[in-house]
Amino acid sequence: MLLTMLIRWAAVLNAPHYPSMAPNQKIAYISDVGAFGLKPLFIACCVVTTVFLDLSFVAERWLRHTGRLARNTYTSQKILSAVSIVCAVAGTCGLVLLSIFDTYHHKRIHDGCLLLFIAGYILSAVFLCAEYQRLGIHYRNHRILRVSFWVKLAFILVEFVFAVIFAATTFTDHKDVGAVFEWIIAFVFTFYIISFVLDLLPSVRTKHHMPQGEKEALKNLENGPAPQPDAHLPTPAAPESSS
Repeated sequence: MLLTMLIRWAAVLNAPHYPSMAPNQKIAYISDVGAFGLKPLFIACCVVTTVFLDLSFVAERWLRHTGRLARNTYTSQKILSAVSIVCAVAGTCGLVLLSIFDTYHHKRIHDGCLLLFIAGYILSAVFLCAEYQRLGIHYRNHRILRVSFWVKLAFILVEFVFAVIFAATTFTDHKDVGAVFEWIIAFVFTFYIISFVLDLLPSVRTKHHMPQGEKEALKNLENGPAPQPDAHLPTPAAPESSS
């Protein structure tokens, strides 16, 4: 979607100046392109992208619950995962609504939905990152958990910095800089979506691969429970003293 919109505006139409753009603005925002000519594509792709991303969040939670992925070790991890899903749904609402309420006809609503989208998914990543940090401590043998944690942490830091620059330049009449950073934010978000392959791939069962959670269950079964003292054994009697 992003590549289609960018190529159409820059190459096919030779970078036109849309009515929603400021008089001295030369680079179009994603929302400017989406409001003119490609609005059906913009709405449809935003819906499909975010719905399937939210399903990835739910799938991750379900696969941990059923033991295909390494199970959560504490209730706090399940709470973090649930809050992350709620924030992701809020971000989805923001993205879908901003694609419907375009920047030309509904400027104020569009900006509010944009804020909801960015804040929702950054907060969602924060809570998911916290869950993976705790999982990585417990399952030190699963390197993929640490990799996923660092990927999500990098996304949080990078997107937060870019979002601050985007807001600062957009609302101080540096529209072209703001437009560039909006495109960058969107492409970074794309790589964040792709990163969920790291989270879900360990649950796949193939001829040569056992799901992550089943490996843990088998490992615990082989190790067995910790030996406990036998309570039924008689206690040795104390020696009788001689008179």
